[in-house]
Amino acid sequence: MTSSGRFTLAGLYAITPALPDTAALLERVAHALEGGAAIVQYRAKGLAPALAHEQARRLVALCRAHRVPLIVNDSVELALAAGADGVHLGRDDADPASARAAMPRGIVGVSCYASPESARAAALAGADYVGIGSVFPSATKPDAVRASLEDIGRAQRAGGLPVAAIGGITEANVAQVAAAGAAMAAVISALFECRDVAAAARALSQPFASAQRRSHG
Repeated sequence: MTSSGRFTLAGLYAITPALPDTAALLERVAHALEGGAAIVQYRAKGLAPALAHEQARRLVALCRAHRVPLIVNDSVELALAAGADGVHLGRDDADPASARAAMPRGIVGVSCYASPESARAAALAGADYVGIGSVFPSATKPDAVRASLEDIGRAQRAGGLPVAAIGGITEANVAQVAAAGAAMAAVISALFECRDVAAAARALSQPFASAQRRSHG
């Protein structure tokens, strides 16, 4: 659970593409939510600040209607301005302790890349989950350092936090990251570039739903 206790961090973690067409973005995210996305991250790479604020604000309302958290990538300031549920931080962003101080009831996620031992420091700084990847070759970040599937379990043991696997995850390999111990699969291309986003979301969510049924069975 997050520090606020409002959400369970498990399942399909949908990361939005940078779309200047707000209506198209909202439509695709709505389909992802209908298909079972459990978390949405707004990623506004290269978009004008005013547009990013407008899109983030409208995505917060959409996700709230589905009782799903909206996380903002990189920017604590944008997350606060839009009323988002949390922020995800990379190596060049604010430190997790500062983000936690700014968002005491928010969700704070931290990218650990291919360094599972970094999960311990993230947990101590107040993070709610960590990201590990790229676990497979990624078209979004082709030069990203590769992490192994074993790094997912190592990160979970090091920090005791839910792990979001990221990088090149598709319907064909998502079961591998779930089996490796990932609580979430963070996906951009294999979700939002599909003709039927809702169907893709259902397929990408399935291994995590199955794992939850087994854990409660």
